[in-house]
Amino acid sequence: MKWFITISSNDPETAYNAMRLANVALIKKQQEVGVFMLGKAVEFPEFSTEEFNVAGLTEEFMETGGDFFV
Repeated sequence: MKWFITISSNDPETAYNAMRLANVALIKKQQEVGVFMLGKAVEFPEFSTEEFNVAGLTEEFMETGGDFFV
């Protein structure tokens, strides 16, 4: 199965949960996954927090072979 997740929110919890889903599908379920951030979501390095580490999940996603588009 192929997954493509679009994130357009700069709400840290929303983006964090979307990236968690992307990582689970990619790493644990070994699916083909792409993530596209648009609009306010492209600011993910700025709104990433210690509790909702969107930047860290995004880095993990790219390191494990996920397709990431901004």
